[in-house]
Amino acid sequence: MRRQGYADLRSTGLALGMAAAMTVGATILSPGSWAETPEEKGRKIAQESDRRDLGWGNSKVSLKMILKNAHGQSSVRELRQQSLENPDSSDGDKSISLFDKPRDVEGTAFLSFTHILEPDDQWLYLPALKRVKRISSSNKSGPFMGSEFAYEDLTSFEVEKYKYEWLRDEPCDTEGTLTCFVVKQFPLYENSGYTSRIAWIDQTEYRAMKTEFYDRKEELLKTLKFHGYKQYLGQYWRAAEMHMENHQTGKSTMLEFKDYEFKTDINEGDFSPRRLERLR
Repeated sequence: MRRQGYADLRSTGLALGMAAAMTVGATILSPGSWAETPEEKGRKIAQESDRRDLGWGNSKVSLKMILKNAHGQSSVRELRQQSLENPDSSDGDKSISLFDKPRDVEGTAFLSFTHILEPDDQWLYLPALKRVKRISSSNKSGPFMGSEFAYEDLTSFEVEKYKYEWLRDEPCDTEGTLTCFVVKQFPLYENSGYTSRIAWIDQTEYRAMKTEFYDRKEELLKTLKFHGYKQYLGQYWRAAEMHMENHQTGKSTMLEFKDYEFKTDINEGDFSPRRLERLR
């Protein structure tokens, strides 16, 4: 999953009389009026975050998915994920996830193709049904495998999929060791389950530290926090943990990542809906 950014400002003016008109003219010509808008700044933050994560090629990683209900009871699932970067900026990345444990989800596979302007393509293979199911564009706000992550949360970040608005700068955490850009993001995808997201992006490495998700009623739905960042290949940052909390249900999902590998032997042919039922 990549990082986040955000946008929108409009200013209007009304001048009556010669004196007011001269004031407006002076404002237009003043150097201060050339400063970037919150919309422009939010977009630049997203572009820089995206730029810093280019060139990793492909990756493999093992995960634990820890589901916790409102009563604190938890269950654990183990899976593997492969990702393929699209070097062509005209389209997004691809990923495939395969569940290994427990037995009731063993062999379940999920394939996602992120697109920039078109709806993302996603497929789910369920061993019990022995068939590949395509996830419809109107169902991507639904929960993925009973977790607090929606299908749309599992696609790669692409700058052109959102509008942006920089809101402010503030400490990333209570310790105040890092300063974050706080940027609002408006999904352009018409079937998104969110009206907006607000992300905290650290100003040093442009890593996502926290994201708040607002539902279609514009109420806070979920918060995603990133922990334990490590750098790979001297450039690419990946979080060791991602914790998604649903404020409306009291449920949460923790993803724990380990054994990252980059620039492996996987290729385009490995990411095909036809291969999902043969994965092991």
